[in-house]
Amino acid sequence: MIKILMVGDIVGNTGRMVVKRLLPKLYKEHNLDMVIANGENAAGGNGITQEITEELFGQNIHVITMGNHVWDKKEIINFIPFQPYLLRPANYPPGTPGKGYAVYKLKNNVNVGVINISGVVFLPPLTSPFLVIDKLINELKKECSIIIVDFHAEATSEKVAMGWYLDGKITALLGTHTHVQTADERILPGGTAYITDLGMTGPRDSVLGVKKDLAINKFLTQMPVKFETADGAGQLNGVILIINPDTAEVVSITRVQEFI
Repeated sequence: MIKILMVGDIVGNTGRMVVKRLLPKLYKEHNLDMVIANGENAAGGNGITQEITEELFGQNIHVITMGNHVWDKKEIINFIPFQPYLLRPANYPPGTPGKGYAVYKLKNNVNVGVINISGVVFLPPLTSPFLVIDKLINELKKECSIIIVDFHAEATSEKVAMGWYLDGKITALLGTHTHVQTADERILPGGTAYITDLGMTGPRDSVLGVKKDLAINKFLTQMPVKFETADGAGQLNGVILIINPDTAEVVSITRVQEFI
């Protein structure tokens, strides 16, 4: 069996510290073969830098996906073309730096395809993910039968609809972006593993990773507030997929909630 962990949005210093401390434990406990992580908030809560990208890859993360904050650290424009396993949403216009999908080759000669796409409801108006996803899947199926999609989207309805649309076409549709882990993990009738949102890896006592008082003040005053990433106790959210490499069928999807 192949065991793959996907980690929910890594937020700031706390999120990276949690990964450093807990990932070795999860590798040992679950005998993991591969780790995918969403890193779009890894640098101070917004975007990612080259240094942090290399730091996360150095923690035995194999593929990093992004989202609507992908360009917040402008330096990524210069280094993402040279990082084949750092993905930006695939539904950006042609010519955008970087790629939205990759194939990772595991040591046991199993190829795993990973696609990063962004929703468009309450997010920047990219090409509809429904109009690009089939082409990407067909392209990856030339190289692999296991395909995992990080759907970085705000609206629950958009994520659920995408799950049903891709049921039977891919191995797993895993939602990111909202930073709150949902309790709807399941294997859909066509065999695709699904969860609406993986949750967040970062400061537990926060508002989606932001210092509580700053977020509350914005709600109270409706005035602009400069958000800062919270400190303190940390959490790691995600799911573990167990997959039969011979059939590409998902045996189980299990939520992960770890705290330090």
